[in-house]
Amino acid sequence: MFPLLLATSSITLFVFILAFFLAVIIRNNGLIDSLWGLGFIVVALISYLLSSGSFSGLITLILVTLWGLRLFLHITLRNWGRGEDFRYAKWRSDWGSSWVLRSFFQIFLLQWFLLQLVSLPIILTMANPAPSWALFIGGSIWFLGFFFEAVGDYQLTIFKKNPASHGKLMTTGLWSLTRHPNYFGEATLWWGIALIAYVGTNNPLSIVGPLVIDFLLLYVSGIPLLEAKYKGRPDWEKYAKHTPAFFPRFPRLL
Repeated sequence: MFPLLLATSSITLFVFILAFFLAVIIRNNGLIDSLWGLGFIVVALISYLLSSGSFSGLITLILVTLWGLRLFLHITLRNWGRGEDFRYAKWRSDWGSSWVLRSFFQIFLLQWFLLQLVSLPIILTMANPAPSWALFIGGSIWFLGFFFEAVGDYQLTIFKKNPASHGKLMTTGLWSLTRHPNYFGEATLWWGIALIAYVGTNNPLSIVGPLVIDFLLLYVSGIPLLEAKYKGRPDWEKYAKHTPAFFPRFPRLL
């Protein structure tokens, strides 16, 4: 495992440093959001090429590539021509003359470090083949998560493009089941990959990735940061009262 980890961390660090210099030139740290998904593809591809090339490794490479490419395209198209995201713009203003140095350490280097933690199950899967039943169960969990993330993002994109939706909340489709179907999907698909890795290795490091993702989404940069913008709005308070924040609450069939 260690040789794969050393190789992937070194290559992704080089990529993130190049992205940092580009972000400084164009004065847009939002570039890191598009890079996030691509970074995992790099990890999966490099670790697969340097490993034994098992079937479970190939499946993991395909799953990670599908997820990473979709996320990259979604974020890039969403942010194209809109300028820097409000979070990064505020930090740039707050940091003043030290924004370049702090951008490197608190945005690019920090996300590179988080990438190494989250990608641990990918590397473990490449280094240790998993049985077919683990691929089936883990892959099914991954597809459930991918469905919630991809469809949730698509529904929200269509909603925002409708002029009649301006100033309103998205509360239909998957968004009627959970306030953050895309975040639930993100967390779920990583547990699917972690299951594949754990069965093949019995290594507790397999669950580090999804635990980090869950922590970030639930307590740091995911739900808390996003919902802080809506606190106090009557329509939001009504929506939040009847719709769970994370785990979907499916309607009763009977």
